[in-house]
Amino acid sequence: MGSEFVIMPLMIAAVFGIFYLYFSTRNKERLALIEKGADASIFVKGRQQAAPIWKVLILNLALLLMGIGLGSFIALLLETYTSINDGGIYPACIFTMAGLGLFAGFNMTKKLDKE
Repeated sequence: MGSEFVIMPLMIAAVFGIFYLYFSTRNKERLALIEKGADASIFVKGRQQAAPIWKVLILNLALLLMGIGLGSFIALLLETYTSINDGGIYPACIFTMAGLGLFAGFNMTKKLDKE
């Protein structure tokens, strides 16, 4: 009964710890570079060439949802027109097609970054 009162603060503390370590380490690295006399433009040099994050998210989300829909459709066709009546065909097709959709999104994102 009392385990849910322990798990939530631990999860929140873990997320806070990850963000704290990320930002404090990044700040220390930048301060060390500035102390050595490095130009501040090196912090934004890589971000100007990358595709905007919203384009990547929308592309991957759209392909993921299309893969899930196509997986459901293929599983329905397999169940209807074959002798496979096992319930495991639905998750197998859905996860396979969702994975293929994410892989296609990864490849399309690489092409988007090259442009």
